Amino acid sequence: MKIDYSTIRLNSGGMGDGHCCFSDKIYEQFARIGKAVSAAKRLELLDLLTQGPRTVESLAKHAGLSVANASRHLQILRAARLVDAEKRGLYVEYCLADSRVSRFFHSLRGLAESRLDEVETIARLYWEERGALEPVGGDELLERVRNGAVTVLDVRPAEEYRAGHVPGARSIPQAELERRLAELPRNREVVAYCRGPYCVMAFEAVELLRKHGFRARRMAQGVLEWRARGWRLEAGDAR
Repeated sequence: MKIDYSTIRLNSGGMGDGHCCFSDKIYEQFARIGKAVSAAKRLELLDLLTQGPRTVESLAKHAGLSVANASRHLQILRAARLVDAEKRGLYVEYCLADSRVSRFFHSLRGLAESRLDEVETIARLYWEERGALEPVGGDELLERVRNGAVTVLDVRPAEEYRAGHVPGARSIPQAELERRLAELPRNREVVAYCRGPYCVMAFEAVELLRKHGFRARRMAQGVLEWRARGWRLEAGDAR
């Protein structure tokens, strides 16, 4: 994206005026990021893009937006250079500008969790109302995977699985799970995961699995959390 340098020229007056203008201009640039992420739906779009590149249509569907509204939000994120876009045939595909945006989103979420009690309260009430059990911790899951003691199930859409997934995980999107239960072994515990601690797909998958007699638990961590810990991810077609 071409930069219009005429918009960031500094005052050429005295030292005091110049310093003030310099500070103002710097903080104005910092504020562009804050303004870009000041809408809940734009944060949701960033969260979706941490899972992998998506078309506008796909992002709109998963975020519960019209394509027009999703496009407007994405243009704001793009103007702040948080996302990039590329034309692919008839569609425009968006992705995070680079890995620092993913780390920024993860840090922002962590800051909100540590400073805003409402985050924990909303999440706890939601899971309690649905009778959700405590999810499996990432370290515990990693140890189980290393020991070959569990079946790790990725219930996100296949496009997200292809972009990056927990090593050894099987891909069965939550919407396809009921008709594909026969693909899962019944003699091992199933640990399902999706997009992280606030994603409901893994919870719904565990409910369905238990209904059909599987031993199943939900993992709160997704690929964003694994990446933040420096753990290895795999990419490629669904197994």
